[in-house]
Amino acid sequence: MKVVIFAGGVGTRLWPVSRKNTPKQFEKLIGDKSTLQQTIDRLQPDFKYSDIYIATGKRYEEILRKQLPEIPSENFILEPDMRDVGPAIGLATFIISKKFPNEPVGILWSDHMVKQVDTFKYSLRLAESMINEKKCNFVFIAQKPRFANQNMGWIEVGEPVEKDVEGHQVQLFQFKQLRYRPKLEEAVSFFEDKTFVWNLGYFVTIPKYLVGLYQQYAPEMYDKLAYLREKWGTDSFDDALTEIYPKFEKISFDDLILVKLKPDHIFVISADLGWSDIGAWESLKEALSDTTDENVTKGKVMLEDSRDALAFNYTEQLVVGIDLEEMLVINTGDVVLVCPKSSVPKIKKLVEKFAGTPNERLT
Repeated sequence: MKVVIFAGGVGTRLWPVSRKNTPKQFEKLIGDKSTLQQTIDRLQPDFKYSDIYIATGKRYEEILRKQLPEIPSENFILEPDMRDVGPAIGLATFIISKKFPNEPVGILWSDHMVKQVDTFKYSLRLAESMINEKKCNFVFIAQKPRFANQNMGWIEVGEPVEKDVEGHQVQLFQFKQLRYRPKLEEAVSFFEDKTFVWNLGYFVTIPKYLVGLYQQYAPEMYDKLAYLREKWGTDSFDDALTEIYPKFEKISFDDLILVKLKPDHIFVISADLGWSDIGAWESLKEALSDTTDENVTKGKVMLEDSRDALAFNYTEQLVVGIDLEEMLVINTGDVVLVCPKSSVPKIKKLVEKFAGTPNERLT
């Protein structure tokens, strides 16, 4: 099985650590390795480095070579412009389909935390076997929900296919439909319903099948991607990609493909992967703490009489916090960010205001 890890995006909600030139997936948010490096490590030793592909922006090629010297450079799929996940998954799929049209491929993301690694790897292999045995064409790998999350997609599952597979805490279901970013009251009902799971963006399919979905649901994009596939591996590919890719519509993969899926021949693996999306400071805090009241720190930090605070210090200075409650303190040396956790959504808007000002260099 091939695996594609997507490592695009700027991650503004994790500013000032995540910036245009050094986005979150290349930063050491957890431990001593970047989240991208940890995603690669999570696959070892089950997957060969030659079977792992990385999709990201062209501007990050040097970082990739430095952080992932074990991955063959021909496995880097470098986008000349950011056009959202719909075109990004399309480009990677069409390229891989040129050589491996019928070999299962897993789609993963570089900025997630997965605590139950063995369950995660078992789920990947289970999905692969379901496809190789021609029991289905597409398998979602989903997280059993922990709360009524309205900031992500939910998958409604149908009848169970297999339950508690081979003693693993993994369940296999028929797929019914995807609901993308529901309203809060809907998310609450999904959580209480017990027939919904979180869509993590992880899935296993066959390139040829996914190419067919683009042909069916996005014919104009399909034609251009098919042309780029012809050029892949030739001297004219880079020029063709630079000409065509920036003209693609910016659209999510969910809106482009997933919400249109019919339930036939699609399964859902539901498991407790210990998964967290660490795309924002408050979600990183939730992922790294065992209880809500627990403080999370990095670097030279001292917190007194504080609860539910996150303080990351990337300098040699000592950062001291007293009587902090539900607060974030981030010190990168050139920026100090202090705000309540509830104010994280305002960070992106603040950074956007830096455009055209002397502070733009900090974005």
